[in-house]
Amino acid sequence: MSPIASRPQPSKLRLSLIMLAVVYPFVTAILYILMPLTEGWPLWERTLLLAPIMVFSIVYFIAPTIQKHFGWFIVRAPRPAIA
Repeated sequence: MSPIASRPQPSKLRLSLIMLAVVYPFVTAILYILMPLTEGWPLWERTLLLAPIMVFSIVYFIAPTIQKHFGWFIVRAPRPAIA
């Protein structure tokens, strides 16, 4: 049996639920910060400012943190013992 075949398959549903639980409040907080600063801007300009903040935050901070702390849950493995 190859090593790839024995790897547990991550649950996309579990990952999406954790991502939603973390990203939704983060987006909401960023919007509360940006809305007063961008009052009067067209929607596309606000989105142009928000999108890079969100993408870089998710790719470099949120997703790695979720993987580090909840990777066991996403791959349906037993929770590791806290040392």
